[in-house]
Amino acid sequence: MRDRTLKATPRTQSSLAVSTDGRDWALCNASPDIHAQLAAQFPVAHDAAVRSNSIKDILLVDGQLDHALGLCLLRENREPLRVWTTDPVAQDLSAGLPLFPLLGHFCGVERQTLPLDRSEFEVPALPGIAITALPVEGKPAPYSPRRNRPARGDNIALTFRDRARGAALFYAPGLAEVTDEVRQAMQASRVVLVDGTFWSDAEMIEAGVSHKRAREIGHLPQSGPGGMIEQLARLPAATRRILIHINNTNPILDERSKERAMLTAAGIEVAADGMRIEL
Repeated sequence: MRDRTLKATPRTQSSLAVSTDGRDWALCNASPDIHAQLAAQFPVAHDAAVRSNSIKDILLVDGQLDHALGLCLLRENREPLRVWTTDPVAQDLSAGLPLFPLLGHFCGVERQTLPLDRSEFEVPALPGIAITALPVEGKPAPYSPRRNRPARGDNIALTFRDRARGAALFYAPGLAEVTDEVRQAMQASRVVLVDGTFWSDAEMIEAGVSHKRAREIGHLPQSGPGGMIEQLARLPAATRRILIHINNTNPILDERSKERAMLTAAGIEVAADGMRIEL
């Protein structure tokens, strides 16, 4: 990218914003790029109050740094941040990485619990949208005291379903395995946004940036037997398939690569900043 020899599109870190009216929004994950993302996607209204924004609810699918550090950048909000997390993630963000206590010295956090019994719930920003949190295979964040002792709720996927029309979207930026429950949720959704972090299991080792494999840190690679390409091929033909949370070692970022061509042939999209989806 820097020497202009690669055909690729720059991206900020993975997050998703959801709205029913274009005014109030729920944010899925608060990335370290949150200021740039808000400035690009949510121009300030003329009557907006100082230090306020359109984000009314924040849902965290895990406690990873790239999904939680943006909370610090929202510390001067006029009201406490309404943050939805599972209990294990709340514990990690209170002790291992004490963002919640830190934010208590600024705007504060109004923490809400994400249910793990697959019951539907709503958040104030999204009236008429039924949300389901589904525990998925993965690992807690590296800073977590439980790094090698995963608990149910360390990682979740979210389904957003329009109660009136039934249309649903499935969101899972971290996915170590496609279980029967995950597959059912994907098959029931019109759009799936799923883990596209790595192309191959040994990608970071081959790139010389880490000694860890993709599956070891909780990400199902796209290629190989049982990989994400194979899993997405099992979905109904009308399903829109989109890869998110792309690591900078992933060759699919090169728009001229054979790997990107394979995704295109399989009907799989690669998410980019500013992508808008209407159900």
